[in-house]
Amino acid sequence: MLLADMTAAMQRAGIRRLCVIAGESDWAMQQAVVWRDELPGDWLILSDAEDFPQSVSPSALRTLLGREFQHGIFDARRGFHGESFAALAGTLRAGSWLLLLTPPWSCWATRPDRDSVRWADVAEPIATPHFIQHLQQLILADPQVKLLRQHHPAREPEPLNLPTWHCQAPKQQAQILQQLIAMPAGVAVITAARGRGKSALAGMLAQHNQHCLVSAPGKVSTQVLATFAGEYFHFMAPDAILAAEPFPQAQWLIVDEAAAIPAPLLFQLVQRFPRVLLTTTVQGYEGTGRGFMLRFCASLEQVRHFQLDEPLRWSARDPLEQWLSQALLFEDAADFKSEGEIAIFPAGPAQAYHSLEQGYRLLASAHYRTSPLDLRRMLDAPGMRFWLAGQSENIVGALWLVEEGGMDPQLADAVWAGLRRPRGNLVAQSMAAHAGFTEAATLRSQRMSRIAVQAAQRLSGIGKALVEAAYQQAQDCDFLSVSFGYTDALWQFWQRCGFKLVRIGSQREASSGCYAAMAIRAISPAGEQLQQRAEQRLKRDSQWLGDIIDLAFDQSEQDQALNDDDWSLLAGFAWAQRPYEASYAVLQRLVRTSPQPLLAAILVQKQALSDVAQQANLSGRKAVIQQLRQETAAALRQCDAERAVQWSQQLSSLQ
Repeated sequence: MLLADMTAAMQRAGIRRLCVIAGESDWAMQQAVVWRDELPGDWLILSDAEDFPQSVSPSALRTLLGREFQHGIFDARRGFHGESFAALAGTLRAGSWLLLLTPPWSCWATRPDRDSVRWADVAEPIATPHFIQHLQQLILADPQVKLLRQHHPAREPEPLNLPTWHCQAPKQQAQILQQLIAMPAGVAVITAARGRGKSALAGMLAQHNQHCLVSAPGKVSTQVLATFAGEYFHFMAPDAILAAEPFPQAQWLIVDEAAAIPAPLLFQLVQRFPRVLLTTTVQGYEGTGRGFMLRFCASLEQVRHFQLDEPLRWSARDPLEQWLSQALLFEDAADFKSEGEIAIFPAGPAQAYHSLEQGYRLLASAHYRTSPLDLRRMLDAPGMRFWLAGQSENIVGALWLVEEGGMDPQLADAVWAGLRRPRGNLVAQSMAAHAGFTEAATLRSQRMSRIAVQAAQRLSGIGKALVEAAYQQAQDCDFLSVSFGYTDALWQFWQRCGFKLVRIGSQREASSGCYAAMAIRAISPAGEQLQQRAEQRLKRDSQWLGDIIDLAFDQSEQDQALNDDDWSLLAGFAWAQRPYEASYAVLQRLVRTSPQPLLAAILVQKQALSDVAQQANLSGRKAVIQQLRQETAAALRQCDAERAVQWSQQLSSLQ
């Protein structure tokens, strides 16, 4: 069948297809030009290559969300940006081809992938064999994918005998809209895969009711909703709603992409309006919201769930969407009924890909921001470790660990001083840069990146068993670590797993609305020493941390006289770039020993930095912090001039 005739048949059936063009760079480019000349269309091109004029960088695709195109080209000759590939597919309407340009088929899996620098914490691109081999297997196995390989015969898609497509999405939208209009009070939740029209439906509700307030993680993502709401689109950011006086009145609060809003913030919003509509994407390149919404809604009364499953721009039988869902594992983990003993075992892409795939789906269903970037990191980034619970065909728990630490002492000192921040090593670096323990960066550790247990199996000890297995097999490390959004329930879980709290950040995380907490579990004697020192320092600092962190801290009496530990931290603030918030408690101890004007105004009199800046004729926060560094240096010289000179000289050598 001629290409034009095949494309016309796809249009009638409401489907889209993938064509893979694998070969040397110039050859693949020539094939793409032939396609563009033969088929009329918009031909949206995603590429960073110089030989593709009028293309859009994969990193800039979000500017195109909500728009539609006929045909697209994704240039993966130098690297495969998974989220952008999925997003490009989501913009293509029925009757479209998506051309995927790749290196020669036989060497694709061994070629360095430039996208790996974005997610693998590496300085130079690395090959990503496990992910590429996964794609190649799916391409070969799917008879609907057209495959053009240089020096090979073309493989054509198998013909499909499909009826003419009639989109059923508007009918499904109308049925749900009528139920929403008739809803007396409470919370309604709409979940849908991308391209199902949930934002459009939310806009229709606003247009009909005319007394709706719209909120979302960002206004930029509400363009579709605004179009359907028309003149009745009234937007306020979540935090602005809660801060407004008088409080805004509306019959409906509509929250688009609700799973991306911190749960504590969302809970406050839901309590303040008679009717609330929450919409969220349950799969896709931006993450998954099903697990989040199920947990969040379990805490609410009068919740009604709706699901949009009919696509708006293509048929439910669309081959491209089906292939993409398999390639990027968009479907959440199925809820298995566990039978027999639940085993705990390690996994890796080379030995147990199928089990690891189930583990990824489980993690995706539990963590909103899990995306194709995480899939690529799991399969091919160095230093990844995995533990699974269940049987190989039935995974009910998953733990993902990342190797950290092992820095050379000179780099660790620069991280401690605030002068360097190399990629990766989340807890190891934060323990050095914020908590002030250089050895945390030089010691070897494994960080618990994510953990998930199937909902039906929770509270049965599986999570703790996964952590214990990881601990027993990490005896070549100095400690295990975890970073989490602090809640009492989460901290109790990590305590039961043997962890000790060593740091709490001073800013709430945007993703959870909680303070970032870090805890470690020692393995070696060096790890034990670090754990004891860090736990003791946090306990000593807790007297002051309540000023900047809204949590209940242990207020037991601790010696607050300046000691050797304090001197190193204060010197790092005075003569290097250690952060102000991380130095807050030790500065409180200093100002009571050697008062200085600005330090006393901020730390003792509790004046705001902005007010102090104005009074001292300083240009802003940065200038105030610089003045505080100078006052700290002066105070240290007053305390011990000789020691201050030694520290100043020592730290200047790191600059």
